[in-house]
Amino acid sequence: MAKKKRVVKSLEDNKIDLPSLLPPVLRDSDEPVKKKGRWTNKQRVLVFASRGITFRDRHLMDDLRTLMPHSKCESKKERKDDLRVINEISEMKNCSKCVYFEGRKKKDLYMWVSSVPRGPSVKFLVHNAHTMKELKMTGNCLKGSRPFISFDPGFDELHWSLIKELFIQTFGTPNNHPKSQPFHDHVFTFSILDNKIWFRNYEILGVDGKLSEIGPRFVLDPIKVFENSFGGVTLWENPHFINPNTIRREKRKVAAHKYANKKHQRETFKKRAPTQPYRGDPSNEIFQTKPPEKAASEGKQLFVRKKF
Repeated sequence: MAKKKRVVKSLEDNKIDLPSLLPPVLRDSDEPVKKKGRWTNKQRVLVFASRGITFRDRHLMDDLRTLMPHSKCESKKERKDDLRVINEISEMKNCSKCVYFEGRKKKDLYMWVSSVPRGPSVKFLVHNAHTMKELKMTGNCLKGSRPFISFDPGFDELHWSLIKELFIQTFGTPNNHPKSQPFHDHVFTFSILDNKIWFRNYEILGVDGKLSEIGPRFVLDPIKVFENSFGGVTLWENPHFINPNTIRREKRKVAAHKYANKKHQRETFKKRAPTQPYRGDPSNEIFQTKPPEKAASEGKQLFVRKKF
């Protein structure tokens, strides 16, 4: 069987005309849409949660799925299962990244961002989560459009730079993704304030750089950075992190001390010796006079006594 000859393209064929890449100013509606380029970065993100999360946490998860066209969903995971099972679920879904929401006590929400299957992975505590429908912001963006990702200058530090790279690979929509749009109309911003990461989503209103918030919004408090996916050696631990159970316990202690102090004051007040009633100004007795009826009865008794 004869071998096929390789077709060698000339250098002139490989030249790229930059003006041809720009979209035309006017386009006919009957003109067929050009096909997208080759999808080389076939990165997918698995976004799902554990059983027992609240309704607000579930809506937050749905908002992230809407903003990431390269995301995939999965049914809720049982809390008794080990976290390492998520690596197998991600491989079955052909996902290289995973965002996992873990709810505890119907109060706390933890978010894992992991690179499957080798790692690293980061565990966060979610504060002040607000969904799109809850905020009712004026901004809006087309579904499936690719976002710009903006980071605070504080992400240049060592441990923050690792989290930054993980966020870029997770929240960044791959170019020429089948479910994405070929333009940018919103921005994901990650800012560091008070040793926490603040997430905001803005719409780009025009070329002048005006922004309008879309939502959702939440604050991530980093806890630990692990070497492997959902476990392994701890690479970094946040020294400023305080467990929410500790905060609630301290609040209960303060409330209990306040009640005990109040009860002690009541008991000491009961044991205190009775004191004499308060006497007013003694000069007020000058103006105290008897009513006329009482004075007339006393005068009549005196008159009767004098008669006998």
